[in-house]
Amino acid sequence: MGLDENKANDPTSSSNHEGNVGGGGEKQGLSRHPSEASICGTEDEDEELSKLQLGPMCSLREHLEKDKDDDSLRKWKEQLLGNVDVNSAGETLEPEVKILSLSIVSPGRADIILPIPEDGDPKGLWFTLKEGSTYILRFCFTVSNNIVSGLRYTNTVWKTGLKVDSTKEMLGTFSPQQEPYTHEMPEELTPSGYFARGSYTARSKFVDDDNKCYLEMNYTFDIQKEWASV
Repeated sequence: MGLDENKANDPTSSSNHEGNVGGGGEKQGLSRHPSEASICGTEDEDEELSKLQLGPMCSLREHLEKDKDDDSLRKWKEQLLGNVDVNSAGETLEPEVKILSLSIVSPGRADIILPIPEDGDPKGLWFTLKEGSTYILRFCFTVSNNIVSGLRYTNTVWKTGLKVDSTKEMLGTFSPQQEPYTHEMPEELTPSGYFARGSYTARSKFVDDDNKCYLEMNYTFDIQKEWASV
């Protein structure tokens, strides 16, 4: 969601960035570890995934009934589902993921908590980053009804009409639970200087392996000499 000066200057960086703006990478932090995760691929690989015909969706009850005689699979499913009450989950096939908030966490200042609007698109300037500052982007979200597989985050940023960054991050596979999940992106460093400052537009999406989009959000943010006054 902001410019990362370190990644821009490090040609050996292996994170999933195509430019100099945005969160993401290989390091992940979760309040509850998913039992299955995968690595985000290239754009060509994403296109191949979109063409892949996945098997039919199953309810939680059907997930448990399948391969119940296979001890290893049964234990894996129990670990994935945790304390989910399968009887109360019903026969819902479609998982539901709700992105509750995004937070910008920077040392020495209060967290900037950004609730997600009902229509998904914040109006006006959403937030301001201080040049030369480090920060972490934190997602808070809930999962209900069924298991969501391969939840991933993508973010594209433009400045003056030119794409300056494209980021992809695989969040993982999550079972439904009442408590929200959290996911922290790797630390970012915003650049400083005249050309770094200004206004940016961005589009963020949260999509699963079935290409179901749970949130598509368009917003604007600034990089300025100082943080915005509270």
